[in-house]
Amino acid sequence: MNKPLAYLKEHLGKDSTQSPSPLMRWLNPTLVSAQAGELEFSYLVREEMTNPLGIIHGGTTAAIIDDAMGAAVFSLGVTHAYTTVNLSVDYFSRAKAGDTIIAKTNITKKGQQIINAECEVWNADKTRMIAKGHSNLIRTKIEI
Repeated sequence: MNKPLAYLKEHLGKDSTQSPSPLMRWLNPTLVSAQAGELEFSYLVREEMTNPLGIIHGGTTAAIIDDAMGAAVFSLGVTHAYTTVNLSVDYFSRAKAGDTIIAKTNITKKGQQIINAECEVWNADKTRMIAKGHSNLIRTKIEI
Protein backbone atom coordinates (compact mmCIF):
# COMPACT_ATOMS: atom_id res chain seq x y z
CA MET A 1 0.00 0.00 0.00
CA ASN A 2 1.31 3.46 -0.97
CA LYS A 3 0.51 5.54 2.13
CA PRO A 4 1.95 8.84 0.76
CA LEU A 5 -0.25 8.59 -2.35
CA ALA A 6 -3.29 7.76 -0.21
CA TYR A 7 -2.48 10.83 1.95
CA LEU A 8 -2.28 13.02 -1.17
CA LYS A 9 -5.55 11.66 -2.57
CA GLU A 10 -7.27 12.51 0.73
CA HIS A 11 -6.20 16.13 0.13
CA LEU A 12 -7.49 16.49 -3.44
CA GLY A 13 -9.23 19.84 -3.86
CA LYS A 14 -7.77 21.16 -0.60
CA ASP A 15 -5.12 23.76 0.09
CA SER A 16 -1.71 22.81 1.50
CA THR A 17 -1.97 24.23 5.01
CA GLN A 18 -1.48 20.68 6.38
CA SER A 19 1.53 19.80 4.20
CA PRO A 20 4.61 18.35 5.90
CA SER A 21 6.65 20.82 3.78
CA PRO A 22 6.94 24.32 5.30
CA LEU A 23 7.65 25.73 1.83
CA MET A 24 4.54 24.09 0.39
CA ARG A 25 2.50 25.50 3.27
CA TRP A 26 3.79 28.99 2.32
CA LEU A 27 3.18 28.48 -1.41
CA ASN A 28 -0.20 26.99 -0.40
CA PRO A 29 -1.32 25.32 -3.63
CA THR A 30 -4.49 23.32 -4.07
CA LEU A 31 -3.91 19.72 -5.11
CA VAL A 32 -5.81 19.16 -8.37
CA SER A 33 -4.84 15.58 -9.22
CA ALA A 34 -2.64 12.84 -7.81
CA GLN A 35 -1.31 9.61 -9.26
CA ALA A 36 1.92 7.85 -8.31
CA GLY A 37 4.65 10.05 -9.79
CA GLU A 38 2.22 12.54 -11.37
CA LEU A 39 0.74 15.51 -9.53
CA GLU A 40 -1.00 18.72 -10.50
CA PHE A 41 -1.29 21.79 -8.28
CA SER A 42 -3.08 25.13 -8.64
CA TYR A 43 -1.50 28.27 -7.12
CA LEU A 44 -2.79 31.77 -6.57
CA VAL A 45 0.07 34.20 -7.24
CA ARG A 46 0.17 36.45 -4.17
CA GLU A 47 1.92 39.83 -3.98
CA GLU A 48 4.68 38.43 -1.75
CA MET A 49 5.53 35.95 -4.54
CA THR A 50 6.28 38.72 -7.05
CA ASN A 51 9.21 40.93 -8.00
CA PRO A 52 9.16 44.77 -8.10
CA LEU A 53 7.43 44.61 -11.51
CA GLY A 54 4.48 42.77 -9.93
CA ILE A 55 5.11 39.51 -11.80
CA ILE A 56 5.97 36.17 -10.26
CA HIS A 57 9.58 36.11 -9.13
CA GLY A 58 11.80 33.58 -10.91
CA GLY A 59 12.86 32.24 -7.53
CA THR A 60 9.23 31.65 -6.57
CA THR A 61 8.67 29.80 -9.84
CA ALA A 62 11.78 27.69 -9.21
CA ALA A 63 10.55 26.95 -5.67
CA ILE A 64 7.15 25.86 -7.03
CA ILE A 65 8.85 23.56 -9.52
CA ASP A 66 11.28 22.09 -6.97
CA ASP A 67 8.64 21.57 -4.29
CA ALA A 68 6.15 20.01 -6.73
CA MET A 69 8.79 17.58 -8.01
CA GLY A 70 9.64 16.65 -4.41
CA ALA A 71 5.96 15.92 -3.81
CA ALA A 72 5.90 13.74 -6.95
CA VAL A 73 8.79 11.71 -5.55
CA PHE A 74 6.92 11.41 -2.23
CA SER A 75 3.86 10.14 -4.14
CA LEU A 76 5.85 7.11 -5.28
CA GLY A 77 5.82 5.74 -1.73
CA VAL A 78 9.62 5.74 -1.46
CA THR A 79 11.18 4.56 1.81
CA HIS A 80 13.90 7.24 1.96
CA ALA A 81 14.03 10.99 1.53
CA TYR A 82 15.41 12.35 -1.74
CA THR A 83 17.18 15.66 -2.18
CA THR A 84 17.67 17.81 -5.26
CA VAL A 85 21.04 17.41 -6.99
CA ASN A 86 20.37 19.93 -9.75
CA LEU A 87 17.50 22.09 -10.94
CA SER A 88 17.21 23.65 -14.37
CA VAL A 89 14.41 26.09 -15.14
CA ASP A 90 13.47 27.76 -18.41
CA TYR A 91 11.21 30.81 -18.14
CA PHE A 92 8.82 31.55 -20.99
CA SER A 93 6.12 33.92 -19.83
CA ARG A 94 4.86 35.88 -16.84
CA ALA A 95 2.11 35.68 -14.29
CA LYS A 96 1.03 38.61 -12.14
CA ALA A 97 -0.33 38.88 -8.62
CA GLY A 98 -3.91 37.62 -8.58
CA ASP A 99 -3.34 35.12 -11.41
CA THR A 100 -3.86 31.40 -10.96
CA ILE A 101 -1.11 29.15 -12.29
CA ILE A 102 -0.95 25.37 -12.65
CA ALA A 103 2.09 23.16 -11.97
CA LYS A 104 2.05 19.71 -13.57
CA THR A 105 4.85 17.44 -12.47
CA ASN A 106 5.85 13.90 -13.24
CA ILE A 107 8.64 11.42 -12.71
CA THR A 108 10.58 10.85 -15.91
CA LYS A 109 12.76 7.97 -14.66
CA LYS A 110 13.17 6.26 -11.31
CA GLY A 111 16.51 4.57 -10.83
CA GLN A 112 17.95 2.84 -7.78
CA GLN A 113 19.60 6.04 -6.45
CA ILE A 114 18.57 8.86 -8.81
CA ILE A 115 15.09 10.01 -9.78
CA ASN A 116 14.64 12.36 -12.74
CA ALA A 117 11.58 14.60 -12.66
CA GLU A 118 10.07 17.43 -14.67
CA CYS A 119 7.49 20.12 -14.05
CA GLU A 120 5.60 22.52 -16.29
CA VAL A 121 3.99 25.71 -15.01
CA TRP A 122 1.01 27.01 -17.01
CA ASN A 123 -1.51 29.82 -16.87
CA ALA A 124 -4.94 28.88 -15.50
CA ASP A 125 -6.43 27.65 -18.80
CA LYS A 126 -3.20 25.89 -19.85
CA THR A 127 -2.82 27.89 -23.05
CA ARG A 128 0.45 29.60 -22.09
CA MET A 129 3.48 27.93 -20.51
CA ILE A 130 5.05 30.09 -17.80
CA ALA A 131 8.11 27.90 -17.13
CA LYS A 132 9.45 24.37 -17.36
CA GLY A 133 11.98 22.70 -15.11
CA HIS A 134 13.69 19.40 -14.64
CA SER A 135 15.77 17.94 -11.86
CA ASN A 136 17.67 14.95 -10.60
CA LEU A 137 17.03 13.93 -7.02
CA ILE A 138 19.25 11.53 -5.10
CA ARG A 139 18.26 9.06 -2.42
CA THR A 140 19.53 9.95 1.05
CA LYS A 141 20.08 7.71 4.07
CA ILE A 142 17.14 9.38 5.83
CA GLU A 143 14.22 6.99 6.19
CA ILE A 144 10.68 8.34 6.00
